[in-house]
Order: sequence, then structure tokens, then C-alpha cells
Amino acid sequence: MKIKKKNGRSLGGNMMVYIVLICFGVFFALPLVLAIVTSFKPFEEIFIFPPRFYVRNPTLDNFSTLFLLAGNSLVPFSRYIVNSLFLSVSVTLLSIIVSSAAAYPLAKNDFPGKRAISGVVVSSLLFVPAVTSVPAYMIIAKLGLLNTYAAVILPGLGASFGVFLMKQFMEGIPYSIIEATKIDGGSEYTILFRVVMPIIQPAWLTLAIFSFQSSWGNGGLGFIFDERLKFLPTAITELTSGNLIARMGVSSAAAVILMIPPIVFFVFSQSRILETMAHAGIKE
Repeated sequence: MKIKKKNGRSLGGNMMVYIVLICFGVFFALPLVLAIVTSFKPFEEIFIFPPRFYVRNPTLDNFSTLFLLAGNSLVPFSRYIVNSLFLSVSVTLLSIIVSSAAAYPLAKNDFPGKRAISGVVVSSLLFVPAVTSVPAYMIIAKLGLLNTYAAVILPGLGASFGVFLMKQFMEGIPYSIIEATKIDGGSEYTILFRVVMPIIQPAWLTLAIFSFQSSWGNGGLGFIFDERLKFLPTAITELTSGNLIARMGVSSAAAVILMIPPIVFFVFSQSRILETMAHAGIKE
């Protein structure tokens, strides 16, 4: 039986690509594996040098200590979970809508200043959130939105990555489909939400993954001060920051718990993205 070549490469070339990808995958998985292993280590095994990627005497003491600390918090711990879920779902859904509505005219309409606006969107990708944190705080404070959910949700909607991603996908949609919808009497909103959005499903599912992951890890520091409005990452950080050495295992247990929702969301969304991209070939 002959092994087919892929992309014009030889069998040796394909094997080399697979080996390199496996090496990168193992390298990037090491922090995740170390956090999971550390969360099950007893205290005496945590600081062994060199570090071990296995546990001799696994224990659930770190998780039980974390839940004990959570039970002594000022507000019910479930409140922090609900706050983070509300933030993540709200930012994810609104980011898809806002980014799509902003990207559609940039991709499919001609108007004065289009190139300048597109250039601003691309240029803004160079700035990390830390650079814009001070201006964002000043704007939120001027609007009187400090200590509200809007103080964390609105900055998340202003991310230019979503606009850039959606615009790139929308530019590949044939104009004939849009013109046919207009001839049938469809408005711009009909074209966007009933024609364009189903076609670019891989794009907004990808945006949903990034938005959910970033918002789930957002602690709202600098914007939220009311204990009832704080989010899960901030609450867990406060619970585990009392004694960094003694609570190293508890911090790892907290990190593992925080990893679960984004990983689950990514796994289900990724399978949907691959399924959609396999059936999304559109040509003139």
C-alpha cells in the first residue's frame, strides 16, 4: 500500500512537519500539565527540585482548602461565578454583533474615509491592553460607569481584533450574493444577519472563542470595587494570596478550575468551526 503525499511533499517531509508540530504541542502543553499535576501534589512534593511532572502521593487537599476558603468569603462564592458567566456571555455575544456590524460596511461598501478607518483598525492591533488601560479608565470614569458591569463590558466591545477578523472573512463573499439579496428586496440588516453571518460562521465562532477566553480571565481590576460585583478570577486571587508559599498548591487548584470553562468552550466551538469550514466553499 502506497502512502499518498500531501501538498506535494515527500513522506519524509510530511513526517518532519508532524514531528515539529508534535514538539510544539508538547512544549505549549507543559504549563497546563504542570498546573494540573501541582494541584494534586501534597505540600512536601511541590518544592522538590528539579520539578516532577508526576505525583507520588496525589491528594485533593488543595481543592478542599480552596473550597473551605471560598466558603468563608464575604459573599456567596456562587455570586462570583455568576458574575463571570454573565460577563463572558455578554461580551461574547455583543462582540460578535458589534464587530460584524462594524466590519460589514468596511468590507462591502464604499464611502469616504473607508481606507483611513481600515488603517486605524489595523494600526490599533499593535497596542496591547496595558497601553490603553489609562485612557479607558479615564473614559469610563467620565461616563460615570465605574463599579458597574458596563465598565468591563464596554472596553471589551471596543477591541479591534474582532472587526479586523470579520472584515477579512467578509471580503471573500462574492458581491453577486449580496446583489441578488438586494434585488429580492433585502435590506442591509437582512443581508448582514441572514446572508453574510451564516456564510462567515467560522469567523464569528473564532471570535467567540477569543472573546470568551479573554472575558472569563478578566478580573475587572481598577473598575470594580463592590464585592458583590467582583468576578471569579479576582475572588480566587484574593483567596489564595494570603501566603504564597503555603498556598502554592491551592493556587494551582484554582488555576485548574479557571481553565475548565474556556477549554470546554474551545473544544465544542473548534469542532463546529472545522465542520463549517469543510462545507463553506463559496465561489462566483
